[in-house]
Amino acid sequence: MSAVLSQAFSFRPMNKQDVAAIMPIERALYAYPWTPGNFSDSLNAGYSCWMLEFGSITVGYAVLMLAAGEAHVLNIAIARDWQRQGLGRRLMQHLIKVAREYRAEMMFLEVRPSNLPALRLYEDIGFNEIATRRAYYPAHDGREDALLMGLAL
Repeated sequence: MSAVLSQAFSFRPMNKQDVAAIMPIERALYAYPWTPGNFSDSLNAGYSCWMLEFGSITVGYAVLMLAAGEAHVLNIAIARDWQRQGLGRRLMQHLIKVAREYRAEMMFLEVRPSNLPALRLYEDIGFNEIATRRAYYPAHDGREDALLMGLAL
């Protein structure tokens, strides 16, 4: 990615009007997507919700819950056409920065063991596997485990 492209990406807080813009991305990426209500509830709860944009184009978003010295990544996504360009890493780095500003000491997330690109990214950033949450995610053939991962901040 060129330096010009790199500078054109920006983060901003998500607002209620953004939910309609992110739903096509959410539905395209996930077999069991969040609903508009899930995003609205996160905004109403005061979670740290972020948009990653290239100009006026939404390329990614994330939802981070901050409480009691901890940060928990609840949802993170990069639109399919924008994947494999380092944007997931940039979005995670932004969330880590936000969590540190909040003075969180630990960041957590769950990931499907079958989501190898995300798993590799999180491990590369420094997340470590803490536990397995059995039958956490819905799956086509029943339920799929989740790996609980943590990063000391």
